[in-house]
Amino acid sequence: MATDDLRVLILGGTGRVGRMLRRYWDAAPPRALNLIWQARDGSGDIQWDAADGADALAAQGAFDRLLVLAGVTPSEEADLDQNAVIARAAMDAAERMSAAHVLLASSSAVYGTDSARPFTEDDAPNPATPYAKAKHEAERAALAPDTAPACAMRIGNVLGADALMLNAANASDAHPVALDQFSDGNGPLRSYIGPETLARVLETLLRKGAALPDVLNIGAPAPVAMQTLLEVSGTPYVTRPAPPDAVQNITLDCTALGRLHSFGDDASDAARMLDECHRVRDRA
Repeated sequence: MATDDLRVLILGGTGRVGRMLRRYWDAAPPRALNLIWQARDGSGDIQWDAADGADALAAQGAFDRLLVLAGVTPSEEADLDQNAVIARAAMDAAERMSAAHVLLASSSAVYGTDSARPFTEDDAPNPATPYAKAKHEAERAALAPDTAPACAMRIGNVLGADALMLNAANASDAHPVALDQFSDGNGPLRSYIGPETLARVLETLLRKGAALPDVLNIGAPAPVAMQTLLEVSGTPYVTRPAPPDAVQNITLDCTALGRLHSFGDDASDAARMLDECHRVRDRA
């Protein structure tokens, strides 16, 4: 580690995305970034819980960057309000650490679903679910006046941490994945990014720091059909008529990200994404 490496505190080392990123970075340490991992259960370099408060986090030392992956995802018992609590604690701690910039993992869900075109960063948030509303509140906390500079990353689907691939992992010929089919004969189209590609994107953004915009869409350059992912992965699936409230296309315009980060030509390729996922996924 060079003395001028950026010290990066990563909150959220035990979530699905955090575990995949950590496996990738353990195998391929990023240049000029010294990564320090937080976890609630003691499995990280730092043990901290949002209930401990910002003071306890700031007491861990000085950091140049914070990468906030920690958050609460939907479940029956989930307290989604904790997303904003975590964001506020991270921002308060960043101020006390004199961190120059914070990257907050948000979600493309904050845009809602009402769009005939890919969402851009200029589109007003229209969160439609409790989870989306909670992530939007977390963004508001991170981007509040008089806080450290921050960028809310509106991330699409990270392959391997998404519902489709989690369902695919348990699929069989007797229990195939059910995929919505719309009136044009096609299935859902979504913005995805492979976990290793995400890691390299984050390396770029961490280095750029305060030069980043307040909000940034995160995904591979082109969206991917869910049917393609199932077919390329060899997952058994059946189609079913899409219910009236199903939305076929929910995608992100990642032009702004493409001006900041140089993607490989195959970054949107389903087989490439699946290979990345297989290398860093959880092992049974």
